[in-house]
Amino acid sequence: MNSIPVKTIEISHGLDLLKLLPEANSMAWVRGGDGVIGIGEFERFEVSGGQSDKDGQDRFDQMRAWWHAKLAKFIVSNDLHISGTGPIAFISAAFDSTEKSVVVIPKIVIGQRNGKSWLTWIGDIPKPAIIEYPKPEAPLNLSWEGGALEPHAWEGIVAQAVARITAGELDKVVLARDLIAHSDLPFDARHIMIKLAERYSATWIFNIDGLIGATPELLLRLNKGLVTSRVLAGTIQRTGNDERDLALAGSLARSSKDLEEHNYAVKSVSESLMPFCSSTNIPESPFVLHLANVMHLATDVTGVISDSLTPADLFALAGALHPSAAVCGTPRDIAKKVISDLEGMNRGRYAGPAGWIDSRGEGELGIALRCAQVNPNNQKQIRLFAGCGIVAGSDPKKEFAESQAKLLPIREALESY
Repeated sequence: MNSIPVKTIEISHGLDLLKLLPEANSMAWVRGGDGVIGIGEFERFEVSGGQSDKDGQDRFDQMRAWWHAKLAKFIVSNDLHISGTGPIAFISAAFDSTEKSVVVIPKIVIGQRNGKSWLTWIGDIPKPAIIEYPKPEAPLNLSWEGGALEPHAWEGIVAQAVARITAGELDKVVLARDLIAHSDLPFDARHIMIKLAERYSATWIFNIDGLIGATPELLLRLNKGLVTSRVLAGTIQRTGNDERDLALAGSLARSSKDLEEHNYAVKSVSESLMPFCSSTNIPESPFVLHLANVMHLATDVTGVISDSLTPADLFALAGALHPSAAVCGTPRDIAKKVISDLEGMNRGRYAGPAGWIDSRGEGELGIALRCAQVNPNNQKQIRLFAGCGIVAGSDPKKEFAESQAKLLPIREALESY
């Protein structure tokens, strides 16, 4: 077996990571200036077509097996030994296991966290140069096209979902919709991410294989045996008036409909984590997360991974957590069927786990929300997504308005210069 050198060195801190990305073959996972970016593609793995392969492995097991096989070939030189250093892989899994999920190992990684910055590269090559690129171009002559369902039709499927919930078939379902944008120039992920970072700095800004977004929801972070999941469910649109928004935040925190929706999501995550943890901490009540466009009920669930011969890694936890009630519903299997019955579109990698993993099995995965997918066959077309949690008290028109608010971050980024 031919070994492949991988080297990580510490570099000067204070980098603007998003400005260090070339136009092509780049990936990113950045929040508040910290994170990791990938440049170039060393190797990729794609998996689709169902839950298990011929050996009974689900897609997350297959991703792990592939990643471990690649790691076995690496000879790593790394003096930092902190999360995200050494070789990493970017992950973007589809919402549904039958659709394509991808794992990409970048040739070069630049990372920054907690006052440390580093450079990692694969191969027996000189130290790569760190280049700050010119400002990327904005879309030209932007135009919009309706998605799978027109507004009135989408409101109709929300009403059908409410009827099925009221009849006792399920407790909650998340229904999504899409919107298409066209440009005379190819969409540049860097422009979108820079604009998202300017306005939504509290979110995780990402680009993995053309799926670009700013998610406020962390599916899981695994670091030194501690797992954290930020659960969001229950939303209200901001008005731009601080005093009015403060009152709305209070009403959101007291809303029985939104608290019900949120509790389903928290229960889903905590029950999925418990088999892997020796202890968990679940706050009694959520806090209100303030973003530029909306406010969410939020709960940070934490757990200590149990000691065992094979402690849980990011893949095992992702397989257990996804899809949570925040993006699917309750009960999970019935909600997935209702989505299939009503939604009328393919979600692709929207609402799936997205982020990165390192050689220790640690990393971060968000839920791919507030995002858009560049058409791989036509770089001048991009597809935006938004979804809403539907419970017995949901009003179709209000849910459509909420979906419009959730489309706003990407729309603003596309329309900004």
